[in-house]
Amino acid sequence: MKYFVSVGFLGLCLLSGPAFGQPGGGKGKAAAKKNSTAVVEAAPVSSGITVPSWLPPEAPAHPAATLLNDVVNTKLDVRFDWARQYLLGTAVLTLRPHFYPQSTLVLDAKGFDLKTVQLVGEKADKNLTYKYDKTQLVIALDKAYTRDQTYQVRIAYVAKPDELPQGGSAAITSDKGLYFINPLGKEPNKPRQIWTQGETQSNSCWFPTIDHPNQRMTQEIALTVDSQYKTLSNGLLVNSRKNADGTRTDIWRQTLPAAPYLTMLAVGDFAVVSDTWRGKTVDYYVEPQYKNTAKAVFGHTPEMLEFFSKRLGLDFPWEKYAQIAVRDYVSGAMENTTATVHGSTIQATSRELLDAQYEGAESTIAHELFHHWFGDLVTCESWSNLPLNESFANYAQYLWAEQKYGPDQAALVQQHDLAAYLEEANDKREPLIRYRYQNREDMFDRHSYEKGGRVLHMLRKYVGDDAFFTSLSRYLAKNKYTAVEISKLREAFEETTGEDLTWFFDQWFMQRGHPELKITHSYSNGQLLLRVRQMQDTVFQPIYRLPVTITVWQKDKAIDHRITVTKTDETFSFIAADRPSLVKFDSEAQLLGEIDEERSTEELVFQFYHARNYLQRAEPLEMLHNKAADAGVSGMYRNALQDNFYAIRRSALDHLRAYRGTAPTAVRSEIQHFATTDPSSAVRAQAITTLSFFASENYGSVYQAALRDSSYLVEAAAVAAIAKSPTPAALQQVAALDNTSNSTLLVAIAECYAKAGTIEQYPWFLRRLPDVNDLDLYAYLQSFGAFMVQMPAIEREKGVQTLETLARTHPQYYVRLGAYKGLVTLAAGTPALKEILRDIRDKEKDERLKAYYGMI
Repeated sequence: MKYFVSVGFLGLCLLSGPAFGQPGGGKGKAAAKKNSTAVVEAAPVSSGITVPSWLPPEAPAHPAATLLNDVVNTKLDVRFDWARQYLLGTAVLTLRPHFYPQSTLVLDAKGFDLKTVQLVGEKADKNLTYKYDKTQLVIALDKAYTRDQTYQVRIAYVAKPDELPQGGSAAITSDKGLYFINPLGKEPNKPRQIWTQGETQSNSCWFPTIDHPNQRMTQEIALTVDSQYKTLSNGLLVNSRKNADGTRTDIWRQTLPAAPYLTMLAVGDFAVVSDTWRGKTVDYYVEPQYKNTAKAVFGHTPEMLEFFSKRLGLDFPWEKYAQIAVRDYVSGAMENTTATVHGSTIQATSRELLDAQYEGAESTIAHELFHHWFGDLVTCESWSNLPLNESFANYAQYLWAEQKYGPDQAALVQQHDLAAYLEEANDKREPLIRYRYQNREDMFDRHSYEKGGRVLHMLRKYVGDDAFFTSLSRYLAKNKYTAVEISKLREAFEETTGEDLTWFFDQWFMQRGHPELKITHSYSNGQLLLRVRQMQDTVFQPIYRLPVTITVWQKDKAIDHRITVTKTDETFSFIAADRPSLVKFDSEAQLLGEIDEERSTEELVFQFYHARNYLQRAEPLEMLHNKAADAGVSGMYRNALQDNFYAIRRSALDHLRAYRGTAPTAVRSEIQHFATTDPSSAVRAQAITTLSFFASENYGSVYQAALRDSSYLVEAAAVAAIAKSPTPAALQQVAALDNTSNSTLLVAIAECYAKAGTIEQYPWFLRRLPDVNDLDLYAYLQSFGAFMVQMPAIEREKGVQTLETLARTHPQYYVRLGAYKGLVTLAAGTPALKEILRDIRDKEKDERLKAYYGMI
């Protein structure tokens, strides 16, 4: 699962609010070492101890589900009632007791109308008695079955997902399992589709099962649909037949076992673009208008399959691999076995692909594919162990960047991941493996993803590449088609390396927090002293053991020293013939933590020019941004503009907006040059943004030229720049872009009109609203609210009604938030609107929004 909700676009972050900031803790005392990894309980809080704000309150324990019966196979026969948004299904489940004899079967089945519940017999089926509370189906079997006996239950039912109570989280915004998109065909710009989203335990909204990740089953799904639609499900399409009523029945069969939450189906008008890998089918399902660019988006998939198979020493094990883009998706993407679902925004026109960054679609494709080893082949036995799925998928984004685009791009991924985790850690610190939480979807946070990926990178750096990938191969081979907990991963590494790694797994997986280091150094009489202090609160976080590399530069010669930090205050001594030009702690940038490293301006400039990697180059640019007027520093920034890696050029341009030093004309001329000629659209867009901060200068001609750039990103930056000091001629050029199909550009135009538009743009806001994707609607709706402030109240009625309807009913919580904030902008001095806002708050059921509304 890949999620994209971020602090950046939500402002005051909901990730650190109730949706994610929930309790964690321990599972209990450590068992024998070879059977379990130690779990640290939440520290008791005694009087006189200051409790940090990021320490979550106590929460319930959530052990793995007890296995009474095992689902061996699921066979479904389903058709759909589009008008009522029902699934009409028959399920035949093959089961066996896990160990102890069982005379009762308990299935998860949410909101069904049950028609029949029968035991499948050799000669005749037998009706079974049952109890059903609309959540669980408790069936009395005809006898007690032993673990050597299988039995089959047939259930005829109607699933009504749209009538279920609304739920969801920041990562997975809805939990009703089965979704009908534009079911009546009344939305002209939206296709009719049906698709599913099973994680965490939502597939039981559309078929009866034991909905826990420690179950494994094979499956067959017969989908009866209108003949014009394509279908997709897990495994291979083994049969397709036309029916007398004009429908078609497709039968999809998966012969390898996977967890129930990984089952999927999709129905709709898709173009299928075919690829292959080692004779296996690799398909891309997209809306027909994106057929010609599907391979440009997904085309690296076969290469990824080859790379991951070889790196892991275990070939991609499943029957096929398909990827599908669907409308109104409730998460970023989902790794359903053999059939990954993406949101529709992964589709792109050829022009939109000009702005594609690795951190977008390609990174997500790598993430979901890697899940087919980590998550699908070997599955976490409980949601408490979710990092065994998500940390690896997150690290796959680094691995593919490293393989395909080199160390700079990989380090940029690493930099973003660390920043994302540390941002969340301001308000929430949990163990990676945590058995205490309020809601299982609390596990889908920046700990399980970004922190976990960085922890795996540290483990790789500690044991070395050969041992790291050999250990992963051992882990996968020993545990394939099973569900596991963290101890299995540790055991694989210990068996490979021969080293007891309890210390690493305990401090990084089982305890909360991260090291906060203060680094200082001094030099005297041929001796360099390096002092390392661990400043974190060690009542609630560990004292870390940190193997790390120190690099000492004497003039242009660099010497590496490997040390291990083990104490809260520790000084290391090195022989150095001359005073070092630079002492760099953690020169390989492997540690996850906050490092306050004392260096002078001269040392930082030296670091930039002698850097071995992207992070060593990027750090001085960030740390010296307030000294851009200094001759040496400004020279560093101007030199950075010539860097081969676009992110360095972009960072230098960003910080040059504060430049007020000598030769301003020459510097600004350089920035103009990058605004028009840099091969990276991200760099050109940043150059435009930087120029807009020089208020005393007129760069109208540069902005106007940028409005004709091939890149939507550059056009959007130019629109934003024009909005700061608009002229009638420039606004007329912006208006010429009104009919763009690009959502990012629409948001920029909306912001421009909010600052400098007239009532003439009012119909434009309403007309273009359906063309803005859900993620961008958050900002678009706020701009709409700000735009209407300048209008007479009597003219606002339709716009206010539109915002109110979206704030009350839109299925995505962040769109409701954007609409609500748009109304807040209009509410000053309008009692009736304040009453509407109060009513929206009172009727909102989503805990994330209720908490946020309370802060506005």
